[in-house]
Amino acid sequence: MSQGPLRSLRVVDFTTMISGGFAASTLADFGADVITVEHPTKTDPIREWKPIKDGESMWWKSLGRNQRCVTLDLSSDEGQAMALELVEDADIVLENFRSGTMERWNLGYQELKTVNEAIVMVRITGYGQTGPKSDKPGFGSVAEGISGWAHSNGFPDSDPLLPPIPLADLTAGQYAAQSAVYAVFDREMTEGNEGQVVDVSLYEPLFRLFIGKVEAYDTMDYISERTGNRSENSAPRNMYETADGYIALSASSQRIFENVMAAIGRENLIDDPRFETNADRLDNVEELDAIIEDWTSERPTDEVIEVMEASDAIVGPIYDMADIFEDIHYQVRDNIVSVEDPDLGEVKTHGIVPKYSKTPGEVSHLGPSPGEHNEEVYLEEVGIDEEEYERLSEGGVI
Repeated sequence: MSQGPLRSLRVVDFTTMISGGFAASTLADFGADVITVEHPTKTDPIREWKPIKDGESMWWKSLGRNQRCVTLDLSSDEGQAMALELVEDADIVLENFRSGTMERWNLGYQELKTVNEAIVMVRITGYGQTGPKSDKPGFGSVAEGISGWAHSNGFPDSDPLLPPIPLADLTAGQYAAQSAVYAVFDREMTEGNEGQVVDVSLYEPLFRLFIGKVEAYDTMDYISERTGNRSENSAPRNMYETADGYIALSASSQRIFENVMAAIGRENLIDDPRFETNADRLDNVEELDAIIEDWTSERPTDEVIEVMEASDAIVGPIYDMADIFEDIHYQVRDNIVSVEDPDLGEVKTHGIVPKYSKTPGEVSHLGPSPGEHNEEVYLEEVGIDEEEYERLSEGGVI
């Protein structure tokens, strides 16, 4: 049994795709008993996402990890009755269907409360449960557009850019997981032990990350533009070419800027009127970046980093996945761990983030096969008899 901090919680996960899967796996990583529900024949589309090895999606192996998987047709009367039985002993329910879908299946919050007054229902949708767009379908790419993220991402002379990862889904999933735990904490602290609904949209968590931008527009009509690898708040901050690659460098304080100048042998620029203050450096950032890159481009990455770090500058290489696998710091921190998988053998996966000193999470297994835990959950825990189990299985309910 897991010793993670959420080891006493049971979660029933009705979600599909990324946002729900990431929320479920985050809770499971820290010990929650997560039962993921899939349709008997129309399984999670993530199972078909590339890259695929031996018929198994690496996306599913990651998003489904540490969870138990059962199948259930939520659109059928018997499936809905079985779903309520799963909810009876649960603490949290996750769902990310289009608004109104759970109600159409007689599995809305009011129905769940009839069997479990303490249930916390976390609902993830494109636009939230209220507002004029609440009935619209939503995917992460749209959320990345309307949240302001795509507008801010890219270079000054480039078009807006969507991220290379499903950022909106993953951010919403993280918010959903932490919000579920907040709601459970509130339930335990409140007389009556009553749960509540947590309403998570895909666009709002990303929008919340734009610190200071709302206030700036309200008070100054200020809209920030794309800055590429630079920052509108401090300089130098950029990616600089080396003789054999690139490094990332940030000097967001006066002391660090002075350390960078010392590293490249240009202490004379510390008192240069063009670079004397952060505001001066932002006004003359093109010249400053050119000076730094003139120095870095003549040296290999390892040497640049060694010299910079010797002067206490803040710098690092630009890694791809092969570099990450080789980095000793990643290894010592257990950022990548090995787990045995029945389909793929020994597989490396992300380690647990963050780390707990007393009740650490763990990775026990990767994403299971469809309905792998049907017998365990339905026969042993829900308590239906074998004859009923066979009837529901043959009828396509489970």
